[in-house]
Amino acid sequence: MGVWRWRRNPLRRPTDLFEAWVAFAALVCVVVVAPAVGWVAGLSVDGTLQRAAYEQRQERHLVPAVVVRAAPAPAEEVSADPSAQRTAPRRTQIVASWTAPDGSSHEGTVPAAEEPPHPGERFRIWTDARGRLVGRPLDPSAASFHAGTAGLAAAAGVAVLAVTVRRLVVRRLMHRRYIRLDRAWAAAGPDWGRADAGG
Repeated sequence: MGVWRWRRNPLRRPTDLFEAWVAFAALVCVVVVAPAVGWVAGLSVDGTLQRAAYEQRQERHLVPAVVVRAAPAPAEEVSADPSAQRTAPRRTQIVASWTAPDGSSHEGTVPAAEEPPHPGERFRIWTDARGRLVGRPLDPSAASFHAGTAGLAAAAGVAVLAVTVRRLVVRRLMHRRYIRLDRAWAAAGPDWGRADAGG
């Protein structure tokens, strides 16, 4: 439908040509600009996440820990609704001891690696250099996946924005065309069908 708007045609209005240019610009945005933005965004996010993953691997250490005893259940867990506990199970908490990379000894409450935990069992936990508990460092493959997702989201956002702007512009053009048609009809309407209208 939009191709005929490019042809030289006595019925073509200036707004038709403008609408065709808007459609072409939207197509370029969807086909060229959106993938380019997604690619750049993905590379940028990947670089940031890979640096974060590298820093985490340098700062976090997997150290051996020993189960000391089971940790007492918090008071709110004892009085909690049993049905809620069944729908949202939580890992058993234990008291464990470990030695930090700097040689200091620590003891604290951590989630059990296995169920049920037994005193004296060994497992490994992630800590920083001072022995404070930290999460697992970000995996490089997971960082690449998140970067790819961010790139796709950026590309989709640009494409949706381009299509939305095109729709808004076309809607505005149609509104103006209807206004002009109403004005022309109002001007010609009183004389419509009269033999002496001179038309």
